[in-house]
Amino acid sequence: MRRSSTSLRGPVVAVAAAAALVCTVVTAPGTAAGAAGVPSTTDRVLVEIPGPENAGPTALSQTHTEAGSGYIRVPRQGRDGSPAGTLSPETAPGDGAVTKVVDNGPTSDRLDIVFVGDGYTAGELARFHTDVKERWAEIVAVEPYTTYANLFNVWAVDAVSRQSGVSGDPSRDVVRDTALGSYFWCENTERLLCVDEAKVDSYVDNAPAVDLVMVLANSGKYGGAGYNTPSPTLGYEGIATSSAHNAQSGQVAIHETGHSLGKLADEYFYPGVPGYEHYTGPEPGESNITELTAARMRSTRTKWYRWLGRTSPDGGTVGAYTGGGYYVTGLNRPTDGSLMRFTGKPFNLPGVEAMIAGFHRHASAARALTPTARTLRAGDSARIALARPVGPAARPLRVRWYLDDEPLRPPAREDAVQVSELRLDPRRAGPHRLTVVVVDPTDSVRDPAVAETLRTTLTWTVRA
Repeated sequence: MRRSSTSLRGPVVAVAAAAALVCTVVTAPGTAAGAAGVPSTTDRVLVEIPGPENAGPTALSQTHTEAGSGYIRVPRQGRDGSPAGTLSPETAPGDGAVTKVVDNGPTSDRLDIVFVGDGYTAGELARFHTDVKERWAEIVAVEPYTTYANLFNVWAVDAVSRQSGVSGDPSRDVVRDTALGSYFWCENTERLLCVDEAKVDSYVDNAPAVDLVMVLANSGKYGGAGYNTPSPTLGYEGIATSSAHNAQSGQVAIHETGHSLGKLADEYFYPGVPGYEHYTGPEPGESNITELTAARMRSTRTKWYRWLGRTSPDGGTVGAYTGGGYYVTGLNRPTDGSLMRFTGKPFNLPGVEAMIAGFHRHASAARALTPTARTLRAGDSARIALARPVGPAARPLRVRWYLDDEPLRPPAREDAVQVSELRLDPRRAGPHRLTVVVVDPTDSVRDPAVAETLRTTLTWTVRA
């Protein structure tokens, strides 16, 4: 099946947010022991964190915690040691049907998010489609999703469950027959909402393309999780699970994309939990936590030094705030309270930049409507489609056309050039080269390496 997904380079280490957020599950096949603190295991790993009541951190499970890492081994199985998921092989009509909820262009040029529902009976699929639209509206209300909404396609895949709701809701002893085997109380943690990953993949594989998966459970119970390493078979960046009908679940899902798309670390920490008093390991690879002070970042020109002193959307000034990556001291975070620490907060400035970089790993601001493999002649035109940033933070795309590397005077339209309008030399033995360069000059990106990914170049061969 045709895919637009881009596999990640190496495992992603991610755990879910701070007060009011949930556990994150990380699949780490073949991870080298000690790499970013993740144990070498083919199991899933998770970490215990604060609950939805914002009551502060809870004690980590000492039974399964990896020494010094904060991660917990979880075998690949479901409730009570049985395989996750209980739906029998018999399925209902419409099971696996795909609907395109948001269409912004071909999958090759867009970031494709696939929603799959669990615990929805055949008669509740309309409710699932409404839930997808409401959840997507919540996501694009948060920057930088707002500005870059035109880079996304959204798909809904129908998964028909025999019973409505999911296991563990409202109480631990409740077991329901559902398509994806979703269940609360994963690893003895009530709010941790796990799924059968293989069954998720079997539904997601129906979509034409997938870069990120979101599972919505037909439940109002607080909970969710994040599987934030790439699928070994389908290549998507991760799975975020959340209950569909809880006021905070959307924030959980957005936070999880901070891990999978932004490669961001958690910015919260565990006061009073043994083993997390002080970090003494190597400099973390994530862009939003560091051992360095602000002065040291400036002198070494690393991490978020370009943002130091700037006012951040989540409040306050970007600096080096003590605590992050689960440790009370030894690691610093850019701001005091971003979405990678608290629900209801925006991403901070370094986080916004990292998210934009993640968007552009899968999507581009310009695509060719006239195939670039085609040789253009008199009467032809080179046409492009632009995914323009929108909203108050957007800046207009910069579009420049060139003939044989010489700038053209601005054409009548940014998105098209007629060959007949070009001054072609009929005596030229070889073909001409027509090029368009589209750049997003956003103020939200300062890293030159990231800025380079916001540039799209398309070239056609033109003969007089």
